[in-house]
Amino acid sequence: MFSGYRTRFPSGTSLGDALNGHRNSLGLLRLFFALAVIFSHAFFLGGYGGDPSLGWTLGQTTIGGIAVDGFFAISGYLIAKSGATSDVVQFLWRRALRIFPAFWTLLLVSAAVIGPIFWVLSGNAFRSYVSFGDGGPWTYITRNWRLTPGQYGIWDIFASTTPYGLQVNGSVFNGSIWTLEYEWFCYMIIAALCFMAALTRAKILVPVLTGVFFLLVFTNTVSPGVIGNVVPFLGDSYRLTFPLVFLLGSTLAMYSKNVPFSGWMALGSLAIFLASLRWGGYKLIGVAALVYLVLWLAAALPRRFQWIGQKNDYSYGIYIYGWPVQQMLAFFGLEKWGYVPYVAITILGTAALAWLSWHGIEKWAMSIKDWGPGRGVRHWVDRIRHRISRRRTASSSESSR
Repeated sequence: MFSGYRTRFPSGTSLGDALNGHRNSLGLLRLFFALAVIFSHAFFLGGYGGDPSLGWTLGQTTIGGIAVDGFFAISGYLIAKSGATSDVVQFLWRRALRIFPAFWTLLLVSAAVIGPIFWVLSGNAFRSYVSFGDGGPWTYITRNWRLTPGQYGIWDIFASTTPYGLQVNGSVFNGSIWTLEYEWFCYMIIAALCFMAALTRAKILVPVLTGVFFLLVFTNTVSPGVIGNVVPFLGDSYRLTFPLVFLLGSTLAMYSKNVPFSGWMALGSLAIFLASLRWGGYKLIGVAALVYLVLWLAAALPRRFQWIGQKNDYSYGIYIYGWPVQQMLAFFGLEKWGYVPYVAITILGTAALAWLSWHGIEKWAMSIKDWGPGRGVRHWVDRIRHRISRRRTASSSESSR
């Protein structure tokens, strides 16, 4: 599988050189992680019990949780690289285009398409679905559009017709979207560093900040709740653990030319990662090993995989549509066919929606990343100065007459 590895990467190659440009399999790994989340969610959404990997890891995480951490590791690396080559306005514009258009479309599809169809299939009148009342389609959109989930379901759809609905005694349209809030929080950390020009002039702040989050996670692990008592905003442990993984990736991005690309380091990282899952310490030590391992794999995998995700990145669409598809299939009882058929059909349905999301929304949104604010602060400042200069010149000409 790793044929030609030594030829492609001679001794002394850095991680940055190995991952240079599009010569990597980051797209493949993002797709793999998105599918891993579907495999993990299928256990409880299909009524097969909890994800067994939770027991294998001493209750620390699941296969889906590791996959999400993998997402944050890759995101931290790529977003820091992006922030280092743009100003804060460009950065925020491009990040917003990557997250919000597809997410808002997802909310509209859920509230205006999926919702009414399954409301009627549940034996209700369509007219009773359309309402501005609490728990309805309108509040589903207004309470979620800012990425912070405020309503997971619409009326009681899926509450009594799916295994998961019966388990939680409620309607849950999409339980995957909760991580997007933390992804955006991580973007804001990079935006702040970008605003201070720290990514180019004081990049040491990235590992320093990573160390701060490591200490916060350690403190929260040893004394749960103490951080939240001091800083309520950080009382949510995910505001500590996800940024730690993200910033570990960002640190490797900032020093990618100094970090060795080493098979031995990757093997050591794998050993530490597996040991942390078996004996504890995953959220502190295991994730650090995972970040290096993921980025190493992205470069080390054969070149024939590198085209995946370069032009068409379906991983985001698969991630956000996987849960709704699994719920819809469970509504029709397809989970009774067995775990493997249930997951296989889920992947097919989700892939179709991800394809539509990418080609209909995401790709278009990214095509305008260099428009308007995407041109950067300097472009607009220079343009304003040019206009002022022209007006002054014109005014001077009129005065001289």
